Amino acid sequence: MKYYSIGEFANKIGKSIQTLRNWDKKNILKPSHVTQGGTRYYSQEQLNNFLGLKSEQKINKKIIGYCTVSSHKQKDDLERQIDNVKTYMYAKGYKFEIITDIGSGINYTKKGLNQIIDMVTNSEVEKIVVLYKDRLIRFGYELIENLCNKFGTTIEIIDNTEKTEQQELVEDLIQIVTVFSCKLQGKRANKAKKMIKELIENDKDIKDNANS
Repeated sequence: MKYYSIGEFANKIGKSIQTLRNWDKKNILKPSHVTQGGTRYYSQEQLNNFLGLKSEQKINKKIIGYCTVSSHKQKDDLERQIDNVKTYMYAKGYKFEIITDIGSGINYTKKGLNQIIDMVTNSEVEKIVVLYKDRLIRFGYELIENLCNKFGTTIEIIDNTEKTEQQELVEDLIQIVTVFSCKLQGKRANKAKKMIKELIENDKDIKDNANS
């Protein structure tokens, strides 16, 4: 995406540099980004929106299918998830690309997730499609959803089956204990692994009871 300095942007919209500075302070129109030195830059998307033009970015926005699992042991699950998401989007007639991740649902530094966030904030994404709500992110979904809304991106969840509070609690605990157990050694690590095993077995029992 193209960016403009404050002087270039002011010239293109017929306003003064001081007006843009005032708009920034009053939160009327914020720069797309500001360098550490304080230099303001405005995006092509902002210029198009201000001038009332139909952005080429919107025409070319992508639909992203995002698939993720917690560990490399779940590669088979990842492949099934990809197949399900692809089948759904083919049926919808979407032209799409798939981005995948392997890592905890509470890991916010995953390459694929951050790639999607960068694309969203560059106004490159029309829609993100995930199999389940927690496949996008375990905690903070509303924060990601709000960010997407600000940049015209929607999140489409294929399976909206609601889980019981007990199911969600157990799954959250598994994620948290799994992450912290990786940092432990010796007896503490063994205790953590035992706890994870018990949580997984408990989660299975809950799901079996819910389906029976």
